[in-house]
Amino acid sequence: MSSKTGWTENRPPVIACNLDPKQAEKLSAHTSRPKVLTYCDTAPAWDVPKDADFLFTFFRGWDSAPRRKPDGWPFNLKWVQIASAGIDAFPDWVFEVPLVTTGRGISAEAIAEYVVATIFAHEKQMFDGLLARSADEWTKRTLGLVSGKSVGIYGYGAIGRRAAEKLNALGMTVSAVKREASQEVGNVNFFSSLKEMVSSVDHLVLAVPLTQATRRSVNAEIFAAAKPGLHVINICRGEVLDDEALLAALDNGQVSAATLDVTAPEPLPQGHVFYAHPRIRLTPHISWSSEDNAERIAAKLHGNLDRYLAGETLTDVVVAARGY
Repeated sequence: MSSKTGWTENRPPVIACNLDPKQAEKLSAHTSRPKVLTYCDTAPAWDVPKDADFLFTFFRGWDSAPRRKPDGWPFNLKWVQIASAGIDAFPDWVFEVPLVTTGRGISAEAIAEYVVATIFAHEKQMFDGLLARSADEWTKRTLGLVSGKSVGIYGYGAIGRRAAEKLNALGMTVSAVKREASQEVGNVNFFSSLKEMVSSVDHLVLAVPLTQATRRSVNAEIFAAAKPGLHVINICRGEVLDDEALLAALDNGQVSAATLDVTAPEPLPQGHVFYAHPRIRLTPHISWSSEDNAERIAAKLHGNLDRYLAGETLTDVVVAARGY
């Protein structure tokens, strides 16, 4: 994949955009005054206008794209900017465009805060009837400390790194999985495999991209090796987790609870066991959200557009061979 950038045409760039109207409006106001072609309400995500130079898109809708690329693909496209961190919804042929970049890091702050909140909620038993709404519920109990507990991060990208910073500041022991041999860098202990790390942590944060290697990689073998009482937090993709293995680990006590912001599918069908399970806490894929999310997306998109037009290196270029 080429990383060549720069704009030499004697005209503004043409951007195909199927993001929300606010983002399309912000793109239209860019200093380069691009021609922005919106098509999210009229066509599938992959039905890109043929005269577009760039495509600014999100993962929504791409999971139903055909396996065979459209005739003439990639048309006139020189660059695709994906506004999300995950690229697993996109078919392989999308990456035939000379340059593809992602929105990695846009939601890292919000998701890291969600991770901190779920760890506090677990240790302080906020999910477990802590509030007293009558004299009958005025029951004393011993709450857990966050400080001094250990957390393992499976996937040490932008989200994992930001979560590690926050958790270190709370006095937690932080570990992460890295491809190299076991080592310690700064305040993070690195392990070469999830199985090795999981035996020593109280909380496990799943933050890996979904690839063939990570699909259902958190499975019965991992739970069998886990420290008893493990709390699992999934903020990446539901497919990373083996649901049946999780249920078995919850039932035998190896896992004490699971906080899941993602599932496969989304939403889960009515009556799914996860909805009623007493030790599963579901949130509807909202860990990424914040009141300033639109501004964060715009800053990322505009920053890369500035770099492209100036002939500079873009941030978060997809390494196709690694799948992310």
